[in-house]
Amino acid sequence: MDLDRARRLVARERESLEATLRNLTDDLESEGAVAEQQTGERDAGNQVVIEMTDAALLADTRDRLAAVARAEARIEDGTYGRSIESGDPIPDDRLEADPLAERTVEEQSRLDGAAG
Repeated sequence: MDLDRARRLVARERESLEATLRNLTDDLESEGAVAEQQTGERDAGNQVVIEMTDAALLADTRDRLAAVARAEARIEDGTYGRSIESGDPIPDDRLEADPLAERTVEEQSRLDGAAG
C-alpha cells in the first residue's frame, strides 16, 4: 500500500476514535450526574448496565487508539502492510477495510480461534 494512503487511512481512524473517546467521556460524566439525581433500585440497576456498557466501549476505544499508535510506528519504520507475526504482506484490500490490521486474515483467524 502507498504510504501516503496508509497515513491518511490511519489518521482518519485516529480522528474517529478520538471523537468517540470524547463522546464516551462526555456521556459518562453526564450519566454520572443523572445517576446522582435518580432514586430507586430499578433506576440504579439500569444505570449500572449503562455504565458497564460505556466502560467496555471506552476500553475498546482506548485499545483501538493504541493500535493506531502501533500502525503509525509501523508506517514510520517501513513495516506497515506486513504482518507483525510472519512478515508476510497484508493485502491492500484488508488494509483498506481495517487500516490497523496487524496480521493477515489467516493469522488473525488462527489467533481469534485460539482465544475463543
